[in-house]
Amino acid sequence: MRRRTTLLLIALGMVVALGLAQEVVEEIVAIVNDEVITLSQYKREYDSRVLAARAQLQGAEFDKFLETLKPGLMDALITDMLLLQMAKEKNYNVADQVKTTIENVKKENNISNDDELKRALQAQGLEWETWLKQLEETIMQRIVVDTEVNRSIVLDDAEIVDFYKKHQPEFVEPEEYKIRAVYLNAVDAADAALETKKKEIDDKIKAGGNFEEISGTSSDDPVKESKGDLGTMKKGQLDPTLQQALDKMKMGEVSPWVKAKNGWYLLKMEDKKDSRLLAFEEARKAIENRLFGEKQAVKLNEFLANLKKKSYIKILKPNPLGVDK
Repeated sequence: MRRRTTLLLIALGMVVALGLAQEVVEEIVAIVNDEVITLSQYKREYDSRVLAARAQLQGAEFDKFLETLKPGLMDALITDMLLLQMAKEKNYNVADQVKTTIENVKKENNISNDDELKRALQAQGLEWETWLKQLEETIMQRIVVDTEVNRSIVLDDAEIVDFYKKHQPEFVEPEEYKIRAVYLNAVDAADAALETKKKEIDDKIKAGGNFEEISGTSSDDPVKESKGDLGTMKKGQLDPTLQQALDKMKMGEVSPWVKAKNGWYLLKMEDKKDSRLLAFEEARKAIENRLFGEKQAVKLNEFLANLKKKSYIKILKPNPLGVDK
């Protein structure tokens, strides 16, 4: 517990001031050591996360996100505040990291200068100073995690090799195909017309016609534009009906006509790479990332639990937005 007496005096002063004003200026929903989380802060963070989620999630995924957001948001805000408090206590100077991050943001978004970046942020409803402050705080929090948690994580070569041996099925690359196709849309076409067109195409292929040219002239959109090039796909990425046809084919072969849910396909296997187990060195980085992530999750939880235990935390309003928000 740190400077709780000071906190209580500050809180008492606020109560007196609010009483004199005869109105509530700001509502406090939680106290974290010598700082408070206000209702407006909570609302801003809630709305910000909802807005970000709307841009990435839809339907059931978005609904699931909302179900988990509110129960965990208070704890997330408290955690962020504790990390920031520790960073300030340790007097971290992140000016260089902030500058580097800004330059990277500009480079990744083809932005030439700060003024252009400010305009881009403003177009998204973000003020420059607010964004800059959030960026600085995020970097400070990340440094705390890196210093207090990540640097204590050690990966031993023996456990990396052992993981590879015990989880080899996870490092098997599936078969890969390069496919070209003739495609006929069956949604609006009459069966008789489709059969006639299929026979015409079969006759052209039997006569030695070029498959790519036939696809470009005889296929329906959108396959016609690419002259039948479906690109490179891994086993399991295709419609199950098409996958069954490919499973029986060798490189260079042309399939019989295959009826899928959106039309008829004549498939040509232009190239095929067999399934293979990644060599240890190919899989090593992915294994390291996974093991590091697992250890980090455990150590971070332990670190945060200890940090919260040593801090003064009082939640005044567990559900600040109520049940209707």
